[in-house]
Amino acid sequence: MTIDYHIPVLLSESVSGLAIRPDGVYVDLTYGGGGHSREILRHLRDGKLIAFDQDPAMKDRLISDDRFEFIQHNFRFFANFLRYIGHDQVDGILADLGVSSEHLDNPERGFSFRYDANLDMRMSPGLKPSAADILQQSDEQELKRIFREYGEVDQAHRIARKIVETRDHTPILTTFSLAAILRPLFPGNRENKMLAQVFQALRIAVNHEIESLHDMLEQTAAVLKPGGRLVVISYHSLEDRLVKNYIKGGNDAGTIETDLKGNTMIPYRAINRKVIVPDEEENERNSRARSARLRIAERTEFQAHV
Repeated sequence: MTIDYHIPVLLSESVSGLAIRPDGVYVDLTYGGGGHSREILRHLRDGKLIAFDQDPAMKDRLISDDRFEFIQHNFRFFANFLRYIGHDQVDGILADLGVSSEHLDNPERGFSFRYDANLDMRMSPGLKPSAADILQQSDEQELKRIFREYGEVDQAHRIARKIVETRDHTPILTTFSLAAILRPLFPGNRENKMLAQVFQALRIAVNHEIESLHDMLEQTAAVLKPGGRLVVISYHSLEDRLVKNYIKGGNDAGTIETDLKGNTMIPYRAINRKVIVPDEEENERNSRARSARLRIAERTEFQAHV
């Protein structure tokens, strides 16, 4: 077992939210540094934990435990993989949607404007296009949509226009070159925050994060046993809104549907009516926890199908 280099966010609250049975089967959809997986295993006796991560770099940090199985793949296909290994239903699912330290702190991955690197941002090397490709190939309207929708950037139109004007004579291929182009557009006291929003938007677009989250959430109700728990930690409003709506109504919009007899068809019961956030002590200990939002839901008896 390797040493965990990643500080898990809301560790106690999220694992507690799974209401783990010692003999149960649980899924960690976002293995990352393995922090949540290790804590889940501490609560299992003869149960099983199945972890997913699309990044091949995580295979060097896997837990050595007979109760643990790792699947290197995007979680948007997790239900099919679970069926393939003989688990049609499980007792709990956990997903920490944050970016791991491997991505943010490894300069070569191109996720952060703190380091000069190629604009890559792919969580899996097989993904296409890279961040540089998106900046070079997308038209101005598409760039504006990416920055506004995924980064909630106020000046999305100015950023998109500046990128298009610049790339006409100079390709934008590195993190430092992108930051240098955009800094003059931002007020000094908001420069880092707005750059972070731009880089977040590109990362989400490169890795198809919202589409993957949508696909993953749609599968959870059919995979969880009645009484099983869904635990999700999100880090920006677009993610949190999707999670909240799925817990509320089992769909993107959060609308509550009824059958022909007027019975509500709701696959989940929210465990925490108010979103759980890190306390000040955790925020001081781990600055990346500040934007975390935890939601926990329990599977109802309503029958869902993938």
